[in-house]
Amino acid sequence: MSAGRQSAIDRAVRYIDNGEFESELARRVAIKSESQLPNNVHALREYIDAEMIPNFERLGFSCQVFENPIEDRGPILLATRFEDSKLKTVLGYGHGDVVVGQSDQWQKGYSPWKINRDGDRIYGRGTADNKAQHTINMAALRFVLEQRGQLGFNARFIIEMGEEAGSPGLRETISNNLSEFAADVFIASDGPRVDPDMPTLTLGSRGAINFDLIVNLREGAHHSGNWGGLIADPAIILSNAIASIANAKGQIQIPEWLPPARSDAVKDALKDVLVSGGANAPTIDPEWGAEGLTPAEKVYSWNSFAVLAMTSGNPEKPVNAISPSAKAQCQLRYFELVDSKRIIPALREHLDQHGYSMVLIDDTPEHNGAAFESARTEPDDPWVEFVKQSMQTTLNQPPVVLPSMGGSICNDLFTDVLGLPAIWIPHSYAGCSQHAPDEHILEPLCKSALEIMTGLYWDIGED
Repeated sequence: MSAGRQSAIDRAVRYIDNGEFESELARRVAIKSESQLPNNVHALREYIDAEMIPNFERLGFSCQVFENPIEDRGPILLATRFEDSKLKTVLGYGHGDVVVGQSDQWQKGYSPWKINRDGDRIYGRGTADNKAQHTINMAALRFVLEQRGQLGFNARFIIEMGEEAGSPGLRETISNNLSEFAADVFIASDGPRVDPDMPTLTLGSRGAINFDLIVNLREGAHHSGNWGGLIADPAIILSNAIASIANAKGQIQIPEWLPPARSDAVKDALKDVLVSGGANAPTIDPEWGAEGLTPAEKVYSWNSFAVLAMTSGNPEKPVNAISPSAKAQCQLRYFELVDSKRIIPALREHLDQHGYSMVLIDDTPEHNGAAFESARTEPDDPWVEFVKQSMQTTLNQPPVVLPSMGGSICNDLFTDVLGLPAIWIPHSYAGCSQHAPDEHILEPLCKSALEIMTGLYWDIGED
C-alpha cells in the first residue's frame, strides 16, 4: 500500500474519531425529509439545497438540479466533477429521503431527528438508510482530493429524494438525459452487509411489487350472533386466499412467481455465506421459506412473499359483528428472469382457479408505490474483481460477494438504462432497524466503510 493511499485512509479514520462525521450526519438527520408524506417537498428541497449542493461544490463538483417530472415529488441532484476526457467516469448514488419518523415509538425518548449515542450505536432516522452511507462516500472523495490534489477520475453523483416512495421521476430524468448521466461504472452504497464484521459487495437487487388484496362483500357490519354462519366472512375468505398463495411454511405456490434455476456462478458465490444481523437481530426460522436452500440462498437468490399488513373490522375496538370487508397489503420480492409483467396477471389467474374470484387486486402506484425491477451485474465482470481486490488490500480480508441484495432499489436504471456494471458496497447491517423505530448505524462499521471507500477511490484514480 502506497504512503499516499495510507495517508488518505488515516484522514478518514480521524474524521470518525474527532466527531466530524457524527456532527455532519446530525445536520442531515435533522432535516425531516420524509418522502412518503404529502406536501413535504420543501423538506426534500432543503436537503439538496442546504446540505448536498454546498458540500459537493466544496469538492469541486458542479451541481445540476432536475425538477421532478412527477408532481409533488422531490428534486434530483446530479453533481459532476470532470478532470480529463481520457479518464474513467464513476457514477455514485445516494438518497436523502427517509421513511416516516414514527416519533412516538422510539426507545428512551429518542427523537428520530436528533443523533443519539448508545455505545457504538448512533441512532437517528436515515442514519442507516441512506444518509450515513452517502455521507461516508462523499467524505472518502474528499480525503482522496485532499491527499492527492485530484481524484484521478471523473465523478458523477446522484442524490435523489424519493427512493422510499419508489424513486418516482428518476427513470424519466435519467432516460431523458442519458449523456449527462453517462459513466464507465456505477459504485454506490445502500443496504446491509451480510454480517456487521464482514465487508460486503453486492451486484444487484431483488425486484419488488406491492399490491392490495381486497374482499368487499356488502355495506355495513352485521351482528355475529344473528348472522354468524349465515353470511360470508370476508376476513376468512381473504385468509384462505392468502394461504393459497403461500403455504404454512411461506413457500410460494404460484409457479410463475418462482425464479428459474440458479446459475453455477450464483450458487458458488453463496456456498459459504452465513447470514447474520448482529446483536438483537431476529432468529432465523430454518423451516421457513424455500425448501432445500440455505438462509443465504433464500434471501440472496430466491423470491419471497409477505403480508405487510392486514385489517378487517376495527382491531383496536372490535365489536361482535361480521365485517363487510377485509384488506391485506402484500409484497413480492423477486429475482431476475422472473417476468415482472406477469406477476399480477398470474396472481389473478391463480385466485380465479382456486375459487377466489371475489378477491380484488389493487396494484396501482397511487396506493402501493412504484415497483422496482430486478437487475444484476455478473460476478466475473472486471470491475467486480477490481473492487474486490481494492477492498481486500484495505482491510486485509476478502469481501463477501453477493449476487444480489435482499432488498430492492432502482438498480436497473444503472444496469439496463445506462448500461453500466453496478456495484454496491453497503455500510449498514441487517439489525439496524431500517424503516422502523430506533434506526441506527454502528460506528466501527462506519469506520471500516470509510477506509474501504477511501482506498477504492484512491485505487481507481491511480489505475
